[in-house]
Amino acid sequence: MTEDPDELPPGLALSWGVQPVQRRGPKPALTIEQIVATGIEFGDRYGFEAISLQRIAGRLGVTTNAMYRYVRSKEELIVLVHDKAVGTPPELPDGWRAAAIAWVDALVKQYAERPWLLDVPIRGAPFTPNVLRWVEVMLAALDQTGLSQHDNLGCLVLLDGWARNYASLARQLGNSDNAPVQAEQVGRFLVPRLLAGDYPTVASLYLNAEYQDELDDDLEFGLARILDGIEVLIAKRP
Repeated sequence: MTEDPDELPPGLALSWGVQPVQRRGPKPALTIEQIVATGIEFGDRYGFEAISLQRIAGRLGVTTNAMYRYVRSKEELIVLVHDKAVGTPPELPDGWRAAAIAWVDALVKQYAERPWLLDVPIRGAPFTPNVLRWVEVMLAALDQTGLSQHDNLGCLVLLDGWARNYASLARQLGNSDNAPVQAEQVGRFLVPRLLAGDYPTVASLYLNAEYQDELDDDLEFGLARILDGIEVLIAKRP
């Protein structure tokens, strides 16, 4: 197995602490940790698009070209910043179902605190330490199900997808300046048209205040249905 950083995906070696061979010349003025911390600061303050080699170089007082002494590309920078910003998962409770609920809840809270993490491109299976730690703890909990490793990995992808989807929807609703569907002026306009236009089921939901922008208990409801489905899969295993 190679440990030559040039033969590995961007960020893989550096994320595991494997530094490139230092060439002769002046001692580096910066550290990877400084660069990554600055990238996270920009993400937290200004969003994902603000994380760039040029901006970080300006903040740290070096040229953009000098940044390439530390990272090979912007892609490598993003990989390192993402892994550090994700952090480590919480300790999960006993029982695969309780562990799944805690794991998804922690992910959703992480996305709420750092919504720019949702904008980080997904380019394949994770390979960095912190992201893999999230995978490790959930797979370890799913080992209790008696399912195959393949099925456990599929369950993890399903849980991760639900957390990301919910967090993304919550962010979009939170950023929306539009009037909510249950606003009084929206109701005055919409309800008569629903009743007259053959939308009886939607009209009933609307009149009972069930059709609205707020997510309410959608996270728990959707997650419970996913876990119920995993229960069925467990019951069907050979």
